[in-house]
Amino acid sequence: QVQLVESGGGLVQPGGSLRLSCAASGSTFSRYSMSWYRQAPGKERELVAAITSIGGVTNYADSMKGRFTISRDNAKYTMYLQMNNLKPDDPAVYYCNVVISSRHYWGQGTQVAVSS
Repeated sequence: QVQLVESGGGLVQPGGSLRLSCAASGSTFSRYSMSWYRQAPGKERELVAAITSIGGVTNYADSMKGRFTISRDNAKYTMYLQMNNLKPDDPAVYYCNVVISSRHYWGQGTQVAVSS
């Protein structure tokens, strides 16, 4: 059983920064690619960024390129999302995700709000 726990969300002003963390249980963490998704009220869940098992390859949704950075520390079983220059379109619940044997595992999410 895989457990994912997100943290680091909060309220920031436009242009501000946040660093989200996703702590994973289990020693198999380093074997799998992982992703961040987000879901705003009334909208579908969308992919934010993804990273391969050893962090060599990353992918971002177009609107996040240049502002968000995904990374991971396999020794700490933790994935991160550094979010800079947050915009009014960014507020959502942010979730981390891993797919193992075709099964999706999700954390409980962490809320990000942007307001002046």
